[in-house]
Amino acid sequence: MVEHPRLNWTADGRARTARWYTTAGDTPPPPRVVAADDKMCADIAYRLVCEGTAVLWQGDYHGGRQLLAALGRRIDRRSARRGRRPAAPAGGRESGPADAFHRHRQARGHRARLLGMLLVPLAPGPRGAAVPLRRAPDVADAVAGAYGPVAEPGAVALRELLGAVGAHEWRRKGVEVPALGARVHPHYGVFSPVRGEYVDLVAEAPLPSKSLAFDVGTGTGVLAAVLARRGVERVVAVDTDPRALACARDNVERLGLGEQVEVAAGDLFPPGRAPLVVCNPPWLPAKPTAALERAVYDPGGGMLRGFLAGLGAHLEPGGEGWLILSDLAEHLGLRERAELLAAIEAGGLRVAARHDTRPRHRRATDPSDPLHAARAAEVTSLWRLTAAG
Repeated sequence: MVEHPRLNWTADGRARTARWYTTAGDTPPPPRVVAADDKMCADIAYRLVCEGTAVLWQGDYHGGRQLLAALGRRIDRRSARRGRRPAAPAGGRESGPADAFHRHRQARGHRARLLGMLLVPLAPGPRGAAVPLRRAPDVADAVAGAYGPVAEPGAVALRELLGAVGAHEWRRKGVEVPALGARVHPHYGVFSPVRGEYVDLVAEAPLPSKSLAFDVGTGTGVLAAVLARRGVERVVAVDTDPRALACARDNVERLGLGEQVEVAAGDLFPPGRAPLVVCNPPWLPAKPTAALERAVYDPGGGMLRGFLAGLGAHLEPGGEGWLILSDLAEHLGLRERAELLAAIEAGGLRVAARHDTRPRHRRATDPSDPLHAARAAEVTSLWRLTAAG
């Protein structure tokens, strides 16, 4: 069970304490907290959170949501004013796409930190946790999925709670995956397969064998399920994240694939060799700032490099490793194509073939996106790798 730290503050001259519920394990509780209700205006709340003081909302629940939206508008207006100022080139050089990417992430991180300072209380209830505010919805299942049991009163960032509620709806309804002809149900903190183009690549590439496949970093288990539906007799799906393992097992059972797909904890590869090893690593070599971002951001490209370095030792003779990777990092200046090719060669591998597709998600065609130029040029590829020589 996760041990949540304590949040301490003073109200009405009395010292108060509560559990601090968050899924970001390395995020400490705010050092200062003030209680607030519907009498607090957005300008005062904005000043407080900018000064590093959290606001513990005790008014109407929907009033708290309105305050969160008002804080977001103030943060965005200030960010827009800063964005209109000409940025000085770092070190005297021209600003490039990598600088734009890091500025964009910094701005998003700053926004998330400030909005995360608006808190709401959590309390144990007869059927799970509840938000003890007027007109608060039933959040018991969403809280249980994100934080586990709530055994004593605590507080949570309203923004994070709303994310948990939204994620619970994704889990309940599922995500339609055309390649499966079925829905996949992502758990909280496990990346949802909303970008179907990478799934379609795995559904369409010619299989080197139907006897056995490894799915490295399985996440929701969607690629393992696609391989099983294509007739692969046995698929071993591995992941290091307990949430992902629970999610993959849930989806495998829902799809009736439990006899074909084994879900196991493991760091990269399971033991042994296979004629097919599939990996869809995080596409961007940067540090994640939240649990969900671990499926997108990989510090230093560690998982990608580890997969390429170890693939040869886990391929059967004549087998293939399928690397599913977007080139967005290249368009953002975070990685060069030459680096990827060099890592493939260093792993004793060669490129037997490559299948490409264009993204179909909304941001790829949104000119208002700060990273539009890179997203518009993005290509997602399935690299079919074999042992060299």
